[in-house]
Amino acid sequence: MIVIGITGIIGSGKTTISRMLKNEGFNVIDLDGLAKEAIKQKEVKGKIKKAFGERYIEDGQVDMGRLRETAFKSNETLRALEKIIHPRVIEELDKQVERLKRKGAGAVLVDAPLLFETGLYRKLDKIVVVSAEMEKIRERLKRRGMAGEDVDRRIPFQIPLKEKEKKADHIVSNNGTEEDLKKELAALLEKIKEWEVRANAP
Repeated sequence: MIVIGITGIIGSGKTTISRMLKNEGFNVIDLDGLAKEAIKQKEVKGKIKKAFGERYIEDGQVDMGRLRETAFKSNETLRALEKIIHPRVIEELDKQVERLKRKGAGAVLVDAPLLFETGLYRKLDKIVVVSAEMEKIRERLKRRGMAGEDVDRRIPFQIPLKEKEKKADHIVSNNGTEEDLKKELAALLEKIKEWEVRANAP
């Protein structure tokens, strides 16, 4: 079995590509989803309370808006949050990958926004980077309702796309139309098929 990471930066189109791959029948593990589940754990909430303060827990639940705002204020606070959540995400990821391997899956895709930032890329067989021009990214985020200052605050905490592209085994360009993206998807599907055949060859 081959495990492939799908990454990019906020607004580059990583989630769109992951959704398209899922629609093609691939097993896709969403690390953002695993992180959201991890935050519901009692032990995790206790660690967040200890590290950040009581005001981040409201009615027994983590105030995600407040926590996200604080986490993206500095590298120190973001790393502190990752240190709490990341080990639990990786533990669950490993369980799901092993489960799919036992079921005979030929390939598993991992949708991971901070794949390089957390060092997770070292655990994976191949890396796909979904890339786009910053102008396009800002347009998309604006359409989503994200304020310009919020975009400016969050992007510096991610490794630049150009740096990620250098480490990629395949790059999906997401600068054009929906039809253009379908062509990019077709090329990616061919590449995944090629990787899968090589990985599972006797």
